[in-house]
Amino acid sequence: MTDTADTTHTTHTPGTTHTPDPAVAAAAPAWLGAVLLSVVIPTHDDAHRIGPTLDAFRAHLDAHLGSGPGDWELVVSDDASTDETAAFVEAAAADEPRIRLVRSPHHRGKGAALRAGVLACAGERVLLADAGLRTPPAELEHLEQALGQPASDSGIDGGIDGGSDTDDARATAALGRSGNRLVRALGIPGIPGFRADTCGFALFDGDRARAAFGASVLDGPAIDAEVLRWVRRQGWHVAEVPVTRTRTRTRTPKPPVGPGPGPAPRPRRTAPPGDRRRALAELFRLNAGGLAVAAVFLALSVYVFHGLWADLDGRYLADALQDQNQWEWFVGVATDNITHLRNPLFTTAQGMPDGVNLMANATMLGLTVPLIPVTLLFGETVTFALVLTLGMAASAWTWYWLIRRRLVQSRWAAAAGGALAAFAPPMVSHANGHPNFVVLFMLPLIIDRALRLCEGRNVVRDGVLLGLFATYQIFLGEEPLLIAALGMLVFSLAYLLVDRRRALAAARPLGLGLVIAAGVCVPLLIFPLYWQFFGPQSYHSVLHGDNAGNSPRALVEYAARSLFGDAETAGRLSLNTTEQNAFYGWPLLALGVIVCVWMWRRRLVRALAITGAVALALSLGPWVPVPRTDVVLPGPWRLMVKLPLFESVIEGRVAMVCAPVLGVLLALALDRIVRMRTRELRTVGLLAVAAALIPVLPLPLAVRERAPVPAFITSGAWKGYVKDGEALVPVPLPDPGQADALHWQVEADFGFRLAGGYFNGPWGPDRIGIYGATPRHLSNLLRDVRYGQQPPEITPQWRDQARRDLEFWKAGAVVLPFQDRGIELRDMITELLGREPQKVEDVLVWRVGPGQV
Repeated sequence: MTDTADTTHTTHTPGTTHTPDPAVAAAAPAWLGAVLLSVVIPTHDDAHRIGPTLDAFRAHLDAHLGSGPGDWELVVSDDASTDETAAFVEAAAADEPRIRLVRSPHHRGKGAALRAGVLACAGERVLLADAGLRTPPAELEHLEQALGQPASDSGIDGGIDGGSDTDDARATAALGRSGNRLVRALGIPGIPGFRADTCGFALFDGDRARAAFGASVLDGPAIDAEVLRWVRRQGWHVAEVPVTRTRTRTRTPKPPVGPGPGPAPRPRRTAPPGDRRRALAELFRLNAGGLAVAAVFLALSVYVFHGLWADLDGRYLADALQDQNQWEWFVGVATDNITHLRNPLFTTAQGMPDGVNLMANATMLGLTVPLIPVTLLFGETVTFALVLTLGMAASAWTWYWLIRRRLVQSRWAAAAGGALAAFAPPMVSHANGHPNFVVLFMLPLIIDRALRLCEGRNVVRDGVLLGLFATYQIFLGEEPLLIAALGMLVFSLAYLLVDRRRALAAARPLGLGLVIAAGVCVPLLIFPLYWQFFGPQSYHSVLHGDNAGNSPRALVEYAARSLFGDAETAGRLSLNTTEQNAFYGWPLLALGVIVCVWMWRRRLVRALAITGAVALALSLGPWVPVPRTDVVLPGPWRLMVKLPLFESVIEGRVAMVCAPVLGVLLALALDRIVRMRTRELRTVGLLAVAAALIPVLPLPLAVRERAPVPAFITSGAWKGYVKDGEALVPVPLPDPGQADALHWQVEADFGFRLAGGYFNGPWGPDRIGIYGATPRHLSNLLRDVRYGQQPPEITPQWRDQARRDLEFWKAGAVVLPFQDRGIELRDMITELLGREPQKVEDVLVWRVGPGQV
C-alpha cells in the first residue's frame, strides 16, 4: 500500500546536491548536454584492464544504442591512479569524444570515485560498472527491462506511505545481484530482506542517481549500502536482477603514450584486508545514528528501572503487587524443568496436587528458556530485570526501525515515534510486573512482514517468515498478539475505506501469505496450544469483573508514573497501577487530533485516526458510565465479550493500540515540522509537540524493600520437614494477594512443592479461569484470620476439614513465619492440629505428613 497525497518529485541537475572536492570538480570535463545513457566506471591503478573494458562497452553501446553524440557516454572516474590508467583513458577519449575522464588528485576510495563520476555525468539513465568487466555489457538489457517495470512487479516497495501513482510507481534503480560477500554478510542497512548487495553493475534513473550519490558522504566501498538506503528512504523502488558474471582475465596492453616499458601483467585482484576493514568501519559509521538511537532507548529504559537495578536482592517493584514474585517464579520453573529434562509446559511446583498449566500462563517461554544460562549464573531476579530493561528498549528500537524504514526521513522523528510507542503511559504501567506487555519487539517485525505481503513480491518467503514471527510471539505473549491483530484488522478495514483500490490489490497476496503463515504456525503450535486449551489444568476464560474497561476520564488523565500524574486520581480510574491502560493525557490526545486534521489528506493518517478511535471506544468495555452522572451506556465491546479468546482479554488493554498509533502520528508530524522552511513555524510546531509529550514523560518505577526469605528456607532446614513428593503449606497460603512464598521456592531452587499459589487455573465444573489455586476451607480460614477476622470456635468438624485439606495438598509441614496476627494464627493452628509447633530458625513448624495429622 502507498499513500500519494504527500509525494514530492524533485528534479536534480548534476552537482546540485553535493559539493565535491574542489580539485575533483576542477578536473571534471564540462557538462556537454543530456545523453540517453551514462556509463560510470570507477578506477584506481587499472591500467592492466581498463583498455579492453572501454573497447567492450564502446562496441556494445554503439551496436545497441547508436553512435550519435546524444546516445551514450562513458565517464571514467579515476581515483588518483599511480599507473598509466589515466593515459589509457585519455588516449581512448582522443579517439572517441564520448569517453570522458574525471580525475582526483588524491586517493580517497571507491565511494569518492563513484560520486565524482555520477555527479559529472549527464545521462537520463546511469549505469555503474567496474573496470574489470566482471559483468558483461550485454547484461544491460536485463537491467533496462527491470527499470521500466512497475514496483508491484519487482523490487523494494516504498511501504504504506512512500510512493505515488506516477513516477514513483516505476523502479528508480535496477541492481545486478552479485557477490560482495562482505556487504552481503553484514546486510544492507535499512533494506531488510534485500539480497542484492552491491552497485557494481546497476542502472539508475539519472536524476535520482545524482541525487542519491550527491547526498552520500562515504568515500569507501560501503557507499553501495549508503546509496541504496538513501534511495529506499525516499520511497523510491529498487529492482533486483540476476546477472551473469565472467571470470576472464584481461590482457595488459602496451601504453599508448608516455615513455618507458608498459606495466607488468597483474593477476586478478581480490579485495585486500584493508578494504574489508574500511568497509566494516564505514558500515559502522553508516549505522552510527541507529546505534545512537538504540543507546538512547537503553538509557531511558535503565532510567525507568534504575531503582530495581540499584539493589536486585533487596528491592521489589512497589506497584507490582505480586506479579514480580510470580514472574520470577516463571523464570525459575522454566529453568528447573529444562535442566531436569521435564515437560516445560506443566509443573506441580505450586498448586499441589493439581499443578499449573504453564502454557496457559504468561510464562514467556520464548525468553525464559533462551535465558536459562543467565538465570543459572545470576538468578531469577537478574533475568526478570534484564527482560524488562532490554525488552522495553528493544521494543522502542523496532518501532523506530519500522517508522524510519517506511514512513519518515528524519531519524530523530522516527526515534520520537518509537519512544512514544514503547514508553507510553500504559507500557510504563505494565512495566511494573507484566513483561509480556513490555517486550513487544516482535510486533513491528510482524507488521512489516504483513506489509511486505501486501506488496506481493515474494509471498512464499514473507508468509513463512510471518508464520515464524507469529509463532515466536505466541511464546512471548498471546494476549498482546491478539490485541495487536485486532488493531491490524481495524487498520486494514480503515484502509479499505480510505483507499479501496490499493487495499483490494493487496488483499490477494496478503490472504495467500496468511494461509502460508498459518501452514507454518499450525505444525509448530498444535501441541503447545492443545496443551494450553485441553491439557491438565486448562481453562476456558478468565473472569476480570465488571470494571475492566477504561473510564472515559482515564483517556485524558495522567498515569501514576507520568511526570504530571497523580497516583490517587489514576488509582480511582483503573483496576490497579499495573492496569493503567489509557492515561495518555489530554494534551497528547489533542496533538493526535491536530495532526490528523493537519495531515488528513494522507490516507495513512486517516486509517490511523480510525484505528485509534475504534481502539479507544472498544477499551471502554461493554458498559460505559457517563462521568458525573448515573447514566450507563452500552459499549462496543459488548459485541466481542462472548467471542472465543476475547472473553479472556481485559478490554481496557485495547487502548494500548493507541501507543503505536500516536507514535506514528508524532513521527509524521515531526518529520514535516523539521522540514518547514519558516523558522517560526518550526519553533511553534516543536513547542506544541513538547507541550504534549512533557506531561507524560515516564518517571522511574517506585520500589520498596523486599520481604526477607525466612532463614528456615535459606538455611535448608525445611529439608527435615518436607519429604520428596510432599508440599509445604505457608501461612497464609500463597495467592494473588500474597505470594512471597513463591520467592521462597525460587530461593530454595524448587526443592519443595507449594500448596496454593498465584497462577491462572480452572475453577468449578465449567473450568472458568481464576487467579490462583481453587480455594479450600482451610486456605480461606487462614487468610481471613491473617487479615483481621476473629478465629472461629474450633469444632471437630473444623479439625476434620483441616485434616482433609492437608491430605488433599499432600502436605508435609505447615510453616508460620513471624507476621501480624501471628499469635492468633499460632493458637488457631495448634488447636486445629492438636499439638504445639516447633520453633525452627525464624518460623513455627507443624509436621503434618502421613501419620502426623
